[in-house]
Amino acid sequence: MIAIIEAHDGRSFHGQLRERTFVKIKMMSVTTQSPPAGAQDKEAFHKEERYFLEGPRSRLREFFFLLQIIGEFIRGFRVFHFVRPCIAVFGSARVRPGSVYYNNAVAMGKGIAGLGFAVMTGGGPGIMEAASRGASEAGGTAVGCNIRLLHEQRPNPWLDAYFNCRYFFVRKVLMFKYSYGFVIMPGGIGTLDEFFEALTLIQTQKILDFPIVLMGTEYWHAIADMLDVMVRESMISPADLNYILVTDSPEEALAHLRHYASLKYQAKRKKIFKRFTLLGE
Repeated sequence: MIAIIEAHDGRSFHGQLRERTFVKIKMMSVTTQSPPAGAQDKEAFHKEERYFLEGPRSRLREFFFLLQIIGEFIRGFRVFHFVRPCIAVFGSARVRPGSVYYNNAVAMGKGIAGLGFAVMTGGGPGIMEAASRGASEAGGTAVGCNIRLLHEQRPNPWLDAYFNCRYFFVRKVLMFKYSYGFVIMPGGIGTLDEFFEALTLIQTQKILDFPIVLMGTEYWHAIADMLDVMVRESMISPADLNYILVTDSPEEALAHLRHYASLKYQAKRKKIFKRFTLLGE
C-alpha cells in the first residue's frame, strides 16, 4: 500500500504537520505482478553466468560448465549444418516497421536471397526481422541465431530455422562460421561489437576475403572517420579496410557482396553434405 498525502490549506507540508492540520490520506493499492513462468530459472542462469566471469571456481564446476558449452556448440552445428551459405545482417532491435532503416533492411534481405545466400540474423525484431522478412518474401531462406537474455528476445516470425544460444561467444562463433559476409545496418553497442570483431579477424587473417557493408553513410560517418584516423596514425594498415564498403545504396552493397562473397563461396565451399538418417538429420 502507498499512502499519498494531500494537503488542503495551502501551507507547507511541515507546517501542517506541526499544527496538526487535517490531511486527507488516500490509499492506493499496488498490484504486484507475479514473475512470468521461467523467470526465476532465467535469473538463476544469468547469475551463474556472471559468477563464471568473476574468476576461478571449483574444478568440478568448471568442468561441467565446459560440457554445457560443448553441448551448445553441437546443437548449433546441427541446426545450421545443412543451411546454405549465409550473409549475416546486424542492426538494432529497436527499429520500427515502416522506417527508412527497416525498409532498407528488407531490401537487403531480398537482394541477399537473390544472390543465392541465406540471410542470417540475431533472430529478433527490428533490423533482424526486416532482413528475415525480405529474404522470406523473395523466396529465400532466413535463419536466426538468437540469444537468451534476462528480458527474452523472441524469434521473429520470418525465420525458417533458428537456434537459441545461452552464451554470446557461442553465438558469435556460429554467425562467423556460417557467414560469408556481413551487412551492418544502423544499430547500437551489440552491432558495433560484431563489426569490430569482424575487423579484428580480418586484420589477424583468421578470416580472408570477408566483405563488410556499413549501410548508412550519415549514421556511420563517425566510425568511418575514426578508421581513417587509425590509418593516418599508422595504427592499422590500409589493407585492413580493403573489404569495407560504406554506402546508402542496396544495389552497391549487393554488388560488393557479389564480388567477394560469391567468389569466395565458389572457390572454397563446393562440397555438399549428405544427411544421415541415423543421426536424425
